[in-house]
Amino acid sequence: MRPDDDQTSASTDDDRLTASDAAERVGVSPSTLRRWASLGLFTKNDTTGGWGPSAIAQARALLKLRERGYSIEQIQQATEEGRLVGYSDELVGEVVGERYSLAEAAEQSGLKPAVIEELIAAIGLPAAALDDLGADDVEMFGFFSTAIESGFPRDALLQTVRVYGQAVSKIADAEVRLVHLHVHEPLIRDGVPSEKIEQQMNVITAQLLPLFSPVIDHLHRRFLNHFVEQDIVGHMEDDAGASEIGQVRVAIAFADLAGYTQLTEEVGDEEAAGIVERFVANVNQTLPDDARILKTIGDEVMIISSDAGSLTDWAVGFQMLNNERPLPRIGVHCGNVVFRDGDYFGREVNLAARVAARAAAGEVIVTWPLVEMSGRHLEFEPIGEVQLKGFSTATELFLASLADEASQ
Repeated sequence: MRPDDDQTSASTDDDRLTASDAAERVGVSPSTLRRWASLGLFTKNDTTGGWGPSAIAQARALLKLRERGYSIEQIQQATEEGRLVGYSDELVGEVVGERYSLAEAAEQSGLKPAVIEELIAAIGLPAAALDDLGADDVEMFGFFSTAIESGFPRDALLQTVRVYGQAVSKIADAEVRLVHLHVHEPLIRDGVPSEKIEQQMNVITAQLLPLFSPVIDHLHRRFLNHFVEQDIVGHMEDDAGASEIGQVRVAIAFADLAGYTQLTEEVGDEEAAGIVERFVANVNQTLPDDARILKTIGDEVMIISSDAGSLTDWAVGFQMLNNERPLPRIGVHCGNVVFRDGDYFGREVNLAARVAARAAAGEVIVTWPLVEMSGRHLEFEPIGEVQLKGFSTATELFLASLADEASQ
């Protein structure tokens, strides 16, 4: 059975497609697909018995390369060098399954087409995904439908889905890039033949892929338990009516490395990146249980905590642990913030960032609410009222440090 025979049906054993069906999925003509196969542009030409998931995924990548101006000769050379290795049936197995139109997916899942469009956008998938829905997608929409029917607010569902999409896309991106940097590229540099590269990449995929979902599920449950505990504690400690609906009261710290830009000039990007990596790891390992790194932006970390006093304690203690250049600088503030899509927004977040920007290397600068909430083992030297960029009123700032009697 030839894959380019448009009249033959796909094999029922492994659900492969004919050239016509595969070309429709890719967005090219069947003749283009056959020509690419005859030129050897597929790292693993598994089209002899029908077009499988990895061949279709590679064809889509080839189409993008052609649209970006790469010639057939350039793609052939990259194929021979093993640079286009990376796809396997295990990674892209849903490609050749049963497909659904938007209307069919809506009917099967119980969601309105407009709601599905909203969910796809919230997840972060391109709009074109609506034209290529599979059985797994429809099953996912069914879960969302059940959540809505159970009374889960639609706005909260969309925010939850956005967080899922951002987190999982970041995980997938990291997995691919780390394998590329630490496995794929070294094999290419060592001159390993493309067939050997593909074999080794397939072995890694087969061994690692079954571990990913169980690990993610386990970590989700562990973190879920941790944050449920934090939420209960927060309800007990928060003053009734202190925060409006949709807002939470938190302590916010920004920390970065003073002189980092100059450091990159002196030691180079690779070594500077390693210094940042160690800095972030040290922050993460020393934070109190009620605090966590929300995100990193270059050499800066944003930290959120439900306990303002313990976050200030951490900041002062963290600075005492560091005595080598580049020294961190930290700013801490506390207030009501808006929680959206797993992130925190509002005036108080911006103020915390500005406070950190006023700190010098090795310093912890805080605002008045932190002074009120901290213990006597810390002392706060008044800096005065400072006009911070972007704010119409001055903010009273303090330099935090360990009290003399506490340090003895």
